[in-house]
Amino acid sequence: MAKDFVKTALGVLDGVGGKDNIKTVVHCATRLRFTLADSAKASDESVKAATGVVSVVKAGGQYQVVIGNDVHEVFVELEKLGAPTGESDGGGGGASKSSR
Repeated sequence: MAKDFVKTALGVLDGVGGKDNIKTVVHCATRLRFTLADSAKASDESVKAATGVVSVVKAGGQYQVVIGNDVHEVFVELEKLGAPTGESDGGGGGASKSSR
């Protein structure tokens, strides 16, 4: 069965409180790293329930969603859905913004 990266992106986007609650999102090798406007709007349970999400980690002022090896594909779908993306701040050692 093919993986549905759009479904994963939509589930994560809803779980973090929508694109208006995202200041920026970047990714490393396995995680989406969100800086949220209001972390209280994010629902860990809702994010974890999204297809393809392994877990949620809160560290370094970031709301991190562990996806695994498919993180880049989910990140691309988040970009298409209008999530504000940014360059990696060096936290966690991964590239972030996809080239277009």
